[in-house]
Amino acid sequence: MKSPSVVFLAFLLLSFFPVLAPGPAAWAAGGAHIVDDSEVIEPGTCQFDAWVSKFDDGGSGYFNATNACTLKDLPKLQFGAQFQHLWTPDAGDFQLLGPQAKLNFQPEESGVGIGLIFNSGVALQTGNLETASLVIPVTIPLNDHVRFNFNAGWSYIRISDFPNALFYGAQVEAKLGWEDISLMAELFGREPGFTGAQIGVRWRPNDGAISFDFLAGGSFDLLAAGVLDAVNSKFFTVGVTFRY
Repeated sequence: MKSPSVVFLAFLLLSFFPVLAPGPAAWAAGGAHIVDDSEVIEPGTCQFDAWVSKFDDGGSGYFNATNACTLKDLPKLQFGAQFQHLWTPDAGDFQLLGPQAKLNFQPEESGVGIGLIFNSGVALQTGNLETASLVIPVTIPLNDHVRFNFNAGWSYIRISDFPNALFYGAQVEAKLGWEDISLMAELFGREPGFTGAQIGVRWRPNDGAISFDFLAGGSFDLLAAGVLDAVNSKFFTVGVTFRY
């Protein structure tokens, strides 16, 4: 059995840091969040997103840099590339590069948003396919200030004890009285045996081109721990998004 910290870092590496989401006003899905929404970024625009996560195991971390665009001629398709750097005392360093794409079938303005997300990562050192996923995101807006996001799909992580697994996640987002601040809470898992949770705040000053994420979470490796309340890893994330 791999150490819990390595299992969770591999889970993060899978790109359940999904393709960048548009976030009308201060909506928070996408970027450094595990659960994504159904929406693509505004046609004719791009986003560059970067974040770093630090774990409490004494030396593990994760860095991600992603660029994604939606063309005016293809307003339902968002595509981009993602670079990931993962380091851990147990498993060494991983540097991955791979494509990402999101297709929106039905916008959330219809009452229920539905999409499809694909991404993968190849190790730059070896050329091995390390991660891949195919996920269906569903977004249900409750009102102008609260919405729910649900994800389900296939997850591949080469170094995992279970390379092929079911991924699932649920997230709630809420805008505060100030339209440039939103809060997020999410629960996510990889079946069998892994689950985690994360909370965070996104600040997008004056609903402008730049936004900042501040997140904290914890993970559980149920197969290793044997009990639900054994937290195997805690992690903290800071991210920034630039829209152009």
